Amino acid sequence: MTQAREHFKTHPDVGFERWTLTGFRDASIRRGTAGKVRTSGEWRRRYQLKLLASDSTVILASVALVLFMGSAGTWPAALAVALSWILLLSLFHAHSPRYAGVGASEYKRIIDATGATAGWLAVIDIAFGFQTLRDFLVLSLPLGAALLLATRWIWRHRLLATHAHGQALFNALVVGQPADIAYVVNQMEKKSGPAYRVVGIVLEHEEGPEPSRPGRRLPVLHGLSTLEAAIQRYSADAVVVAGQLEAGNRFITQLGWRLEKTGTELILASSLTNVAGPRIHVRPVEGLPLMHVETPTFDGGKFAVKRAVDVVASGLGLLVLAPILAVVALLITLDSPGGPIFRQQRVGRDGRTFTMYKFRTMCTDAERELERISHLNEGSGPLFKLKNDPRVTRVGTWLRKFSLDEFPQLLNVLRGDMSLVGPRPPLPQEVESYDGHEHRRLLTKPGVTGLWQVSGRSDLNWEESIRLDLYYVENWSLTGDLQILWRTVKVVLKPVGAY
Repeated sequence: MTQAREHFKTHPDVGFERWTLTGFRDASIRRGTAGKVRTSGEWRRRYQLKLLASDSTVILASVALVLFMGSAGTWPAALAVALSWILLLSLFHAHSPRYAGVGASEYKRIIDATGATAGWLAVIDIAFGFQTLRDFLVLSLPLGAALLLATRWIWRHRLLATHAHGQALFNALVVGQPADIAYVVNQMEKKSGPAYRVVGIVLEHEEGPEPSRPGRRLPVLHGLSTLEAAIQRYSADAVVVAGQLEAGNRFITQLGWRLEKTGTELILASSLTNVAGPRIHVRPVEGLPLMHVETPTFDGGKFAVKRAVDVVASGLGLLVLAPILAVVALLITLDSPGGPIFRQQRVGRDGRTFTMYKFRTMCTDAERELERISHLNEGSGPLFKLKNDPRVTRVGTWLRKFSLDEFPQLLNVLRGDMSLVGPRPPLPQEVESYDGHEHRRLLTKPGVTGLWQVSGRSDLNWEESIRLDLYYVENWSLTGDLQILWRTVKVVLKPVGAY
C-alpha cells in the first residue's frame, strides 16, 4: 500500500483508487525482486525456442523412423527433408508466439508448411528422379504432421494454464474515445485468450468522461501526450488504437514513429465488426493501404464440400449411434406417456419450412401449457426460456443437459434440411418477428450445433445469439466448422446454459 501511495504522489493523473485496485497487483506480476520492469519479450523468445525445439524433435523422429523401418532412403536425404521442413515451418511463422493459443491459425500454419514441404519433395522427385524421397513423402510427412498438431495442442494447453496465472501475455494499452475503448477492451478480455492483457487506457482528450464498462477497473490516463509515460509505467508491449481518432490519420503515422523508440507494437482495431480475418485483405496502392472485404458467398464449391461432409458424417453417426438412440427412445417412453420423437416446424434456408426431429423432453401437452406459464419467461426476445420449466420430464432433464435430445436431427442433416454446423433453426413465429438484418440467418441451412450452442446457449441474450448466428453465416469455413464441432464435444461433456 505504501508503494501505491508513493505512485499516486508521483502520478496524480492516474488516481489513487484505480492504482490500488489494478496497478499494484499487475506490477507484482511484471517486476522482479530488484524492482526492474520486465516486458513480455523474454517469455516470447523462450516460448518460440521451445516450439522450435519441439517441432525439430518431432520432425527428426519422423524421418528417422522411416529409415529404421528399412526404407531405401539415406541419412543425407533424411537430413535434407528434415531441414527443409523446419525451414518452411519458420517461413510460415509456425513458431511465432503471435499466433499461439488463439484460433486455428497456429494449426493452419503447420498444415500449410507441411503441404509446401510435400510439394517441394514431389517436384524434386519428379524432376530429378530421387525415389529415395518417396518414403519420406508418403510416411514421414503424414506422421510428422499429426505429431506436430498433437504436440502443439499440448503446448497450447500449457500456455492456457500459464495464462490463468496472469503470465505469458502481451501487455496492451488501448487508446481512443470512451465508447470505442469500452467495446475493444470488452472484446479483448472475452475473446483474445492467451494473447493480450489490457493494462491501461489512454483517452484521446485531456478532459472528458471515462469509458463505462463492467468488469475490472483499469488505470485511465487523459491525453495522447501521456502515451510514452504509460508505456514505460505499465510495460506495454502493444498500443491498440480503438476506432477513429479525432487527431486524424496523420497522427497514426506519427504514433508509429513515436513507438519505434519504445519497441512497442502498433495495432489498429478495425471498425469492421463481425468480419472474420480470411475475408479481409490489405493491398497497398502507392503507399495507401486499401482494406478489401470479400462479399460473403452462399453457394459454390465450398458448400458442395460442406454438403458431402454432412451426408457422410450424419449417415455414419446414425449408424453408429443406433443402439444408443434406441435405448434413449425406450427410456422416454417408459418415463412419461407419449412417443419418443418430438416433431416441430422450423424455418430453414431461404425461408423454407421443414419438420425438425428431436427426442421428446417435455410432456405431450407442453405447447398448450405454454400459455399458462408464459408470464414466467426468463428469456429475451421472442423465445420462451425457463430454467426450471415444469413441463420438462425427468428423462428430459438430463437429455437436455447433455444435448442428447438433438441426436435425431442427424436425420434432418441426411435429408438436407439442416447441416451439422449452422445457425440455430428458428420457429416460424420467431421469423415473423424479424424486422431487419435477422433475416440473414436464413441465407444458410440451420445447424445441429453452431456458435450459439457452444457460446452459452440459453445463457445468451437475444441480441448476442443473433450476432453469433450472423457472424457464422457471413464468415463460415470448413476449418471453423471443425473447431465448432470440437467445442461442441467439450460443451456436451461440460454443459453450459443447457436447460
